[in-house]
Amino acid sequence: MKNRLMLISSVTQKLFMAITGAGFVLFLVFHGTMNLVSIISPSAYDAICVMLGANWYAVLASLLLAGLAGLHILIALILTVENFLARGFVRYKRKQRPRGVSWSSNNMFVLGLLILGGLALHLLNFWYKMQFAELMGAESANGMELIRDLFSHTGYSIVYLLWLVVLWLHLSHGVSSMLQSVGWNSESWKQRWRVIGTVVATLVVLLFVAVVIYYWLIYPAL
Repeated sequence: MKNRLMLISSVTQKLFMAITGAGFVLFLVFHGTMNLVSIISPSAYDAICVMLGANWYAVLASLLLAGLAGLHILIALILTVENFLARGFVRYKRKQRPRGVSWSSNNMFVLGLLILGGLALHLLNFWYKMQFAELMGAESANGMELIRDLFSHTGYSIVYLLWLVVLWLHLSHGVSSMLQSVGWNSESWKQRWRVIGTVVATLVVLLFVAVVIYYWLIYPAL
């Protein structure tokens, strides 16, 4: 009975990881598409920034997103500790990874911490100067000016691109794992989920890469 409860607990945790991860992916798709608008129509991007300022629905969405992210991180931490304790404190060294197990799969927690660090930097440079400033009664920074200024710096652009590589590694495994966690985990579909996860991760990350490359290398030359 005890083992059964532990199994249910583990399955429930992975299900919550899948749900919160799906929420994060949907947010990235929305945010990446919104950023892409800055290339197509700067005025439209500014209008979106105004719409997503300190309005109640934007603040509520921010709080919900923060809650999802917090829950995702908490469950990831619990699963990591449980896996560590299950293996014992004596860790056996392996020269090679188990066959069929990706590097990303073995390092999801570390990748997640790096993503968290990148998000903190992003929030400091954008959200803190825009929505948070408006909530505090100060003047919100102009979104287009922030994008053009930040990505005009080579160092910042390179760090951001490296962070996007980490995000791609995390998403490429996370999306396929998410699909398997909700029950679509038959042996015949595992490889297909890996391909789908890679495609989704690539498309999402390219939305952000396009903006970085454009305002770093192309826009200054126009």
